[in-house]
Amino acid sequence: EATEKGCVYFAGSSFRNGRRTYLPAPCPDTSNINLWNILRNNIGKDLSKVSMPVELNEPLNTLQRMCEELEYSELLDKAAETEDPFERMVLIAAFAVSGYSSTYYRAGSKPFNPLLGETYECIREDKGFCFFSEQVSVRCPSFLTLLFFHFQDVRWKNKFWGKSMEILPIGSVNVMIPRLRLLWFCRFGDHYEWNKVTTCVHNILSGRRWIEHYGEITIRNTKSSACLCKLTFVKTAAPLFYWKLLELQCERGSRLCDGSRGKNYEMYYGFTRFAIELNELCPELKDVLPRTDARFRPDQRYLEEGNLEMAASEKQRIEEGQRVRRKWNEENNIKHEPRFFK
Repeated sequence: EATEKGCVYFAGSSFRNGRRTYLPAPCPDTSNINLWNILRNNIGKDLSKVSMPVELNEPLNTLQRMCEELEYSELLDKAAETEDPFERMVLIAAFAVSGYSSTYYRAGSKPFNPLLGETYECIREDKGFCFFSEQVSVRCPSFLTLLFFHFQDVRWKNKFWGKSMEILPIGSVNVMIPRLRLLWFCRFGDHYEWNKVTTCVHNILSGRRWIEHYGEITIRNTKSSACLCKLTFVKTAAPLFYWKLLELQCERGSRLCDGSRGKNYEMYYGFTRFAIELNELCPELKDVLPRTDARFRPDQRYLEEGNLEMAASEKQRIEEGQRVRRKWNEENNIKHEPRFFK
């Protein structure tokens, strides 16, 4: 057994614990960035095509953020072992809400946009799942999670309205609990499907940014009509009241909203401990991961290490390279073919 940089390794197997508990460098100061100069010509437009300063990013990309939604995957494990269909629905609903639990502390930064063909793989023996994802088109990533089957039709639109930005998700989230699990037997064969709600980031240009979610989530079991679940997120003008109320409601039934935040979490982009682990690249992974994995992306790695000059330079180089490749493909009528998904 050997230990290096917070990772614990076991001979003949991948690491099982001892993951890092903090990032190499704290998040940068963004108080000197004038967003109005960047955004004033893009009011009402899709901001996904607007290049932003690297200081406004967090050292994760969208593929990793989707994996982050599995932080409370034990809820799905418990649902797979629960016989009562109503209790199973409650657990699925808790899982659907859990993905929003850490967003209050993440309003100050955005994830990197994945490059076409970029991948992310996360095998968590301690949590009992394997996550595989790939950016299969300019606007749409694909992913699959085992041991339960968890996948999304991930698309979204975003609009900048001057003081706020709305993110409107399109598509659905799917969780299948098959009849025959790899590690245990499950009798139900459920297939749950639900939508995501609208997310709004307030005070984009000045003041403290804060996030709220509004709309209705409808969860259906496509294999059974025994029950239907609807969760309503209500708009509010008071951010502290909104989040304190959400925390109070969660504390009554679970500890989801605590988000398992580590020490000095505000210094590290508001990441939970699980989020801090997502971009970790231990030496033993370097030889087995595909070179398309997000952990090898240099601009993201430089940002994580606090090297803003190199992060900005690499981000510009990578984005320009993707624009050139996209233009070439369009002019030559070449369609991108995903490597790992069909």
